[in-house]
Amino acid sequence: MITILIGLILLLLALFGTPLFAIISLIALVAFAFAGIDMTVVVIELYRLASIPILLAIPLFTFAGYLLAESNTPRRLVNLSRAFFGWIPGGLSIVTLVSCAIFTAFTGASGVTIIALGGLLYPVLLKENYPEKFSLGMLTASGNLGLLFPPSLPIIVYGLISGVSINKLFIAGVIPGVIMVVLLSVYSIYYMKDLRVPTTPFHWSAAWQSIKEAAWEIPLPFIILFGIYGGFFTVTEAAAITAFYVFVIEVFIYRDIKLIADLPRVMRESMILVGGILVILGAALGLANYMIDAEIPMKILQFMKVFITSKYVFLIVLNIFLLIVGALMDIFSAILVVVPLIIPIAKNFGVDPVHLGIIFLANLGIGYSTPPVGMNLFIASFRFNKPVLKLYTATIPFLIILLISLLLITYIPDLSLWLVRVFSPGG
Repeated sequence: MITILIGLILLLLALFGTPLFAIISLIALVAFAFAGIDMTVVVIELYRLASIPILLAIPLFTFAGYLLAESNTPRRLVNLSRAFFGWIPGGLSIVTLVSCAIFTAFTGASGVTIIALGGLLYPVLLKENYPEKFSLGMLTASGNLGLLFPPSLPIIVYGLISGVSINKLFIAGVIPGVIMVVLLSVYSIYYMKDLRVPTTPFHWSAAWQSIKEAAWEIPLPFIILFGIYGGFFTVTEAAAITAFYVFVIEVFIYRDIKLIADLPRVMRESMILVGGILVILGAALGLANYMIDAEIPMKILQFMKVFITSKYVFLIVLNIFLLIVGALMDIFSAILVVVPLIIPIAKNFGVDPVHLGIIFLANLGIGYSTPPVGMNLFIASFRFNKPVLKLYTATIPFLIILLISLLLITYIPDLSLWLVRVFSPGG
């Protein structure tokens, strides 16, 4: 009876908008109290979290992402993509997809991509006679594309929680991420081929001009990838280099961010996000420890064994479950709450931990745009001032393509693991 009452209280708190980290913390504290475990275990967990070196990568990459979002990087990125892909029939859709993927990889938040690039690209798409429904669906669904590309923040958080090498996760996400972009690009070209929309002829002079404009930003992903996999620096060092590099080019070279007028605000906003992540991280780790001590994953596994005996059936159930989770929760909370539960179960079914991470992140990214409550649907509804029901129908074709790519990622493990074996980065 007490358990039911507490559950109802927690549900009411959630419905009235209580922050998720507070709900998770309260669940953890109540669980420890019922189990007779001293509450200092939560403080110990926070101390252990603070001592993890890789934790420094989170604020550094977040700061770099916010600097890029607040600068003219989105415009330069779109111009660069358009110069090289604008000649293809439907090429502006490829420009949109590529730009969104790269931008989300650095900001780590699909909502930021929809707000920043959506406001830039949506009027251009309509001006070039792209159908409104198609444009809305593409911008909404493509907000999550970069979550599998380094230095995506969700990859780092997943690695922290799961204990899987972040280096391996970075390299494992490249091919699956490219597959998502390519399949959506093929669909977009096919959809637009019979519609007479203007293209941008390829000119070396325009391409060279766009390269010169973005000359300082183009090397950034290559510095990160070659630095990490060439053994020159660790992920944490890569985060520091990225933050310093972006700070210098945006403040002193491009001068898009004013040192006095803009920088303090960008720092404050980026650290608010980091603070939220760290609080959720500490609360969720305490709850995860309780669930492990109480052998909850093992009990779930025993229950599942009664109904599921095949690895492939397990993966189908896992995908459905994660899509629902991705639609209901933000990606960081979902990682922190769900990962400790599914890792032992997936291991029992023989799913590679790195492959599981890519499946997990791909599902949560798609869940962001999944009706009826996917977060990106409401962000896009607000950004483009359109009814959310209109966004539901607009995103469905793109969701179908993303679900096809998810099936490929899920059932062909080598798409995630081949580059890991080639590079064999350290843990």
